[in-house]
Amino acid sequence: MKRRSFLQLAATAAALPLAPRIARAEAYPAHPIRLIVGFPAGGQVDIIARLVAQWLGDRLGQSVVVENKPGAGGNLGAAAVVNAAPDGYTLFFAAASNTVNTTLFANLPYDFARDTAPVGTINRIPLVLEVNPAFPAHNVAALIAYAKANPGTLSVGSPSAGTPPYLCVELLKMMAGIDVVHVPYFGENQMVTDLLGGQLMAGVGGISSGIGHIKAGKLDALGVTTAARVAELPDVPTIGDTIPGFEASGWSGVVAPKNTPADIIDRLAAAIGAVQADPKFKQRLSDFGAPLLVMSPAEFGKFIVEETEKWGKVVKFAGLQPQ
Repeated sequence: MKRRSFLQLAATAAALPLAPRIARAEAYPAHPIRLIVGFPAGGQVDIIARLVAQWLGDRLGQSVVVENKPGAGGNLGAAAVVNAAPDGYTLFFAAASNTVNTTLFANLPYDFARDTAPVGTINRIPLVLEVNPAFPAHNVAALIAYAKANPGTLSVGSPSAGTPPYLCVELLKMMAGIDVVHVPYFGENQMVTDLLGGQLMAGVGGISSGIGHIKAGKLDALGVTTAARVAELPDVPTIGDTIPGFEASGWSGVVAPKNTPADIIDRLAAAIGAVQADPKFKQRLSDFGAPLLVMSPAEFGKFIVEETEKWGKVVKFAGLQPQ
């Protein structure tokens, strides 16, 4: 009897560590979740983040509240998540700029790939070279010709240092051999406002922040930055049609603080997968010019490392410095 009692107690004790994990998985999320965005409201990343927050909240049965923490090309928002409790209640809407910043900023207090837990990608972010209709060049070749005829006078805008549009402008300068004034903006929304008002003649930004103005004829799209044309702007050629080999695009995804429990990551990843499988969500992304990008947490983690290496080479080759 003593031996039988001992074995029963031992079996019960062995099962105890599982109980908290099972209870946590069943209870999560028990209250609203913060989704931090490292850019101001109204830009490409923020627009998609708010769409994701709404749909993800519906799947999880709790509110997902977007909180903007702009600054330093997305670094301030990333730092807030890196330093947050790994309990699944503080998430970060990551973007390509976070992998760029690993090289662009020399003294970051964190390593983005090492100090975050990937949950899932959301979408690609095709970029577009757009101009005010009053600008005399109405295709990529004409813009290059104008810049070469007027060196150092054409201002080309982009969101802040470290963002894919920022690097895209530098790639354009490098590959086209043109001398333009690169004007980084604090937020993409302000850049579009200045393009519409004529204070800025040309800029590179995410399709979602400019597509409405492009379709309304208030901005002219000269070229998209992807390898192929995008469905949302089918009549707009690629920049690569004029500059062979030119390609750049961004992406968005959700990450959590390092050491977030695997069962919580799995719950979040499953919810994101369910959202992406909904045709209505896919259509909403398409309306904003942001095609789906589907990856598991493991695939996303590998992708972050690859993106860090790729953009690191571009930053070093161009000799870029934080603004």
